[in-house]
Amino acid sequence: MNRVTYNVIGLMSGTSLDGLDMAFCRFNFENNQWKYEIKTAQTIAYSEQWKKTLLSLEKVDALTFQQTNIDYGHYLGGLVSDFILKNNIKADFIASHGHTIFHQPSKKLSVQVGSGSAISSKCNLPVVCDFRTTDVALGGQGAPLVPIGDKLLFSEYDFCLNLGGFANVSYHFNGQRIAYDICPVNIVMNKITEKIGKPFDDQGNIAKDGLLSGYLLNELNQIGFYKMIPDSPKSLGKEWVIKNVNPLLELYEMNENDMLRTFCEHIAFQIAKSLKNKPKGKILVTGGGAYNLFLMHCIQKHTEHQLIIPDNNTVEFKEALIFAFLGVLRMRNEVNCLKSVTGAMRDSCGGAIYM
Repeated sequence: MNRVTYNVIGLMSGTSLDGLDMAFCRFNFENNQWKYEIKTAQTIAYSEQWKKTLLSLEKVDALTFQQTNIDYGHYLGGLVSDFILKNNIKADFIASHGHTIFHQPSKKLSVQVGSGSAISSKCNLPVVCDFRTTDVALGGQGAPLVPIGDKLLFSEYDFCLNLGGFANVSYHFNGQRIAYDICPVNIVMNKITEKIGKPFDDQGNIAKDGLLSGYLLNELNQIGFYKMIPDSPKSLGKEWVIKNVNPLLELYEMNENDMLRTFCEHIAFQIAKSLKNKPKGKILVTGGGAYNLFLMHCIQKHTEHQLIIPDNNTVEFKEALIFAFLGVLRMRNEVNCLKSVTGAMRDSCGGAIYM
């Protein structure tokens, strides 16, 4: 499938459970360089039932797990079919990240639900999915996967910072791409705001009115993960948050404003720490956290790098765009996962294809 132009629908469901991101993208390979365009994109919020189902899936029996994998795949396929009809889309194939339920690379385990065959059957299109497991089998973290897209699609920026469920960064250094997860973001902050009946902290207004707890901030910054070798392959998952972050938050009896204020400071501190001693440059900031003005203020306060927030489509759908691009690379049998990023024994071309 090595041609010049590809029209692909990318699907992304993040750990913060905001909903399904769908991006119809066009990629052109000209003069040995990739160009992209997000033609149209949409986010479908999850119903409370789907949120509850996906949140509890790690605790169910094997039969229920597999049935949900199939049901969720048909659900995704139905949403994509509606998206295609609504926008009169003619796509070559679909590339789906799925929704991560387990991510424990130390056990060579990373599981995303959303059956590729079910999606394909609903849309009558080829589907590329299951992007992580090849890298994990090769001893890698299976994450982050976005850096190959950063390298080939966003090379004009010195750093690419995504503020989604987790913060992750990627940049070019000593001839290779470096990338790693930094700390949790929306997976924690959205859980705090839900306690007061809000899905997220709009523009950071709740956090802005809070007071900083130096005690909680210090304890958060002392978590063992943050003492790992800088710039080394490392990734975070929901299990890590449940084990390391949630117990600390539960220890402190404070209102949501103060907790959010403190956690924003924690995020900003860890991001600045990860970029310390790097040459000053331009940072492309994407993901839902880019809309949190107070969080952005905290990050800018801690670093001298230039923060650049792009157009809304790129902020909201960059990950869906890049998974569409990973699908293109998979169809071309080209590398779409970098050992320098994941720590695997070699670069690989990951993804299962359902025709």
